[in-house]
Amino acid sequence: MRFALSTNWNNGRLADGSAIVDEALELGFDALELGFRTTPEQLAGFKRRLDEMPVDSVHAYCPVPVGAPSGHPELHQLADPDEDERALARLLLKQTLRCAQEVGARVVVTHAGYVRLDGWFVNRGSDALKVLILGKDGQPEPQNPRHVKFLAKARARRNVRGVKLRDTFRRELDLVLPDLEKAGVTLALENLPSLEGFPNAEEAEFLMKDLAGAPVKLWFDTGHARVRECHGWSESATDIATRVGDHVCGLHLNDVMDYQDDHRQPGWGKVDFAALAPLARRDVLRVFEPHRPVSFEDLKSSVTWMRKLWSARP
Repeated sequence: MRFALSTNWNNGRLADGSAIVDEALELGFDALELGFRTTPEQLAGFKRRLDEMPVDSVHAYCPVPVGAPSGHPELHQLADPDEDERALARLLLKQTLRCAQEVGARVVVTHAGYVRLDGWFVNRGSDALKVLILGKDGQPEPQNPRHVKFLAKARARRNVRGVKLRDTFRRELDLVLPDLEKAGVTLALENLPSLEGFPNAEEAEFLMKDLAGAPVKLWFDTGHARVRECHGWSESATDIATRVGDHVCGLHLNDVMDYQDDHRQPGWGKVDFAALAPLARRDVLRVFEPHRPVSFEDLKSSVTWMRKLWSARP
């Protein structure tokens, strides 16, 4: 089973792309995902080593755009109510598509955007819900009556406003599709770890049905899905994986302790990776996306563990 490493794990520590490749090989990875923190200088090093370490995917926006203070996947967003923001997102996406072509990647992963839930007098978004879910002891209590009531209202507002953003985004994709087709690259929409994250499962299903045959698919982040499940922002991670699995072209593999987007190595937290095996065994890209606190030794052990877990048949 093929596994790739997101270079976001070590590109803040290693300035040379070739050195990043050396670490990935030593860890036992088969390929890379170029992360959104990739610099033009690192990109040159990756290109020199493509025969040893291919690039399966690129995370928008890559390399770090000129003038940007640092790399970030949400510098501008295609799913944004503001027309100027969408235009800037299209420009940065074109640059990322060129990067993907240059390194032979077949998928560009993107954070599409967010449904805005704030009102004039009340915030019904994820930040407010994270406070309301806490009990008197400071621990999460999902069945807290006040939280349950507030969550229901927030989800209702999310559904209504999501339809409007979905339609805006769908029109935006019509402007992007020619570039995707010309580049021969698939755009993958990542599930995001907040109630506002767009698209949710319902919006994703609508888009995939409407875009049947187009080079636009879904990207499933295991940690993000678990965070959404625990907060009550979506169904269980495994249910969502089953529901949208036919449209998923890749996975970000990271683990969490339920309520926080920890981005640790698989096997560290509470993501049920065994239950996600049916999705992982499809024709999808599998990308480890740990954050920097994860050590070399822990990541190497995790790769070995995942190969064994997902290679075993029930």
